[in-house]
Formats: sequence, C-alpha cells, structure tokens
Amino acid sequence: MKILILDGYTANPGDLSWDGFRKIGDIEIYDRTSQQELFNRNSDADAILTNKVVMGKAQIDHFPNLKYIGVLATGYNVVDLEYSRERGITVTNIPAYSTESVAQMVFAHILAITNRVEHYANDNRTNQRWSSSADFSYFDTPIHELSGKTMGIVGFGNIGSSVARIAAAFGMKVLVWSSKKAEDLPQHVAKASFSELLHESHILTLHCPLTNDTHHLINDATLKEMRQGAILINTGRGPLVDEEAVAAALNSGKLSAYGADVMTVEPPTPDSALLSHPHAFITPHIAWASVEARQRLIDIALSNLLAFINGKPVNVVSK
Repeated sequence: MKILILDGYTANPGDLSWDGFRKIGDIEIYDRTSQQELFNRNSDADAILTNKVVMGKAQIDHFPNLKYIGVLATGYNVVDLEYSRERGITVTNIPAYSTESVAQMVFAHILAITNRVEHYANDNRTNQRWSSSADFSYFDTPIHELSGKTMGIVGFGNIGSSVARIAAAFGMKVLVWSSKKAEDLPQHVAKASFSELLHESHILTLHCPLTNDTHHLINDATLKEMRQGAILINTGRGPLVDEEAVAAALNSGKLSAYGADVMTVEPPTPDSALLSHPHAFITPHIAWASVEARQRLIDIALSNLLAFINGKPVNVVSK
C-alpha cells in the first residue's frame, strides 16, 4: 500500500514516530501541503492522511487509486464525503483522542485568569520585584477561589463531561445546557436553560459543535445576559463567539476575561482586537496537542488504517 501523509507536522513535529505506518506500506510524509503542492504529490497513493488539507472533488480526482482517507482530527469537514462515497473511498476520523488534554487546557486558562501565576513569575524573573517588596508578600491583581463559584458548560459530550468532573473537584456548582435529560446527568451536574446558564455562571465554557444554530452563539445580545464580570472560555471553535462583541464586552467590563484556544480565522490576523487585549488570554490552538494526545492520535490513525486493510473499518464517517 502506498500511503501519503499530507500535513503531518502538527501531529508529529519530530518527537513521535510514524514507524507503525512504515510496516504496512510505502509512506511519504510531508510536514505541510498547500493546495497547489497537493497536485504535485504522488498520484499513485492508495491511502491519504490529512489534517487541514482540503480533499474536495478536484483533489480526490488527482489520486485515481485512492481507496482511503484518514482525517488526523475529530472534525472531517475538510473532506467531500459525498464525492468520496461516489468514488467508494472510505473516510475515517479520530474521535475523543484529546478529551483530557482539552479539559486540562480549559482549567489552564481559568487558573491563568484567576491566579495570574505567569504575571507574578515574570514580574520576579525580569525585575525581582518580590526582592524589593516592603512586605513578605505582594499582589496587584485580584485572586479568586473557584470553590463555590458556578461553572456553566455549553454542551455535554466527552469534553464537557470531563470539564464538569474537574469543576466539581474544585468545589464548583456545575450547570449544563445540553440535549441530555436531567436524569441522565451525573449527580454533580444540574441541567439549566441557556438563559439560566448565562445569568448564573461565573465562568462559562463552550463545548458544543459549530453549526448554523451555534454560530455566534455568544454575541452582543447573549453577552448582555451574562453575569457582570464573568469569565468566558472557548476551546471549541472560534466562530462560536462574535469576537468583536467579546472585545467590546472586555472593554466595558461586562466580561472580566476571555480565555480562548481557538479563533475565527486561524492563524489570526495581526490586527485582531483580542490578540493584544490585556484581558484576553489566547493560546494558538494547542489544547489538543499534549504529547499523550498526539501519540493517541497517531495510534488511532494507524488502527483505523489497519482495520480498513483487514476489511473491518472503524470510525467511518463516509457511510
């Protein structure tokens, strides 16, 4: 089997191994592939692994022997599934590989906002401020406990559920807006309407899919319903929020902070109001990228391909 990895760098920048794939076929690995470069890649490929490289009709037609597309992510909107079905190409994805990694990043953002460890560490690293303090301790930012605060969770899939478990361990009250029935939720979680979630949450975190209904779910109107000084966290998808409305809410103090690992445009434009905002904490879409999660991704990608070769494909999204 001839295997082509189009954009392997983000999953494996060199600290992991593709050797498992080498055992089952001839493999070509590219760190990145532009749309133009794709048409210069080996057209004899039987299997392609892609993360962000779009595989539409024209791209698929460049590979007449193509039988399999493995998406190196959970989302698979980069592949034309309808045309893949017409061509008899199996398309798979990798669900739930980064659940704990993303949930951990949610709280990394929350604790960065509430405790400002980086601020104080940098303060003492660069100007030794503590050494010149008149007191045994100093602080110039508000520091808040999570215990007793209300965590609102939009969506209650694998990640939302993991976030709820961690929030409960911090002693937080956990509310969720979900299609799940109240009786099917864990004991430490209470179901709420979206309006209740907005009004009651000290911290609101987004873990729902991006659909027509959830596009700009957080906007000028919904922000007005939120508790004054609330914290908003987004590790889901950038367009779940109206970024201009979020920036305005930060400016007015309606939001005390915005922690995000995703942006509407990625990479974001340099003039983004949120990138340089003092109350916005933006990380470059790395919540999924722990060593453990990336190893899990590669392991599952290999298992998916082996299952296909053995005639029993799993994690198929092209049915």
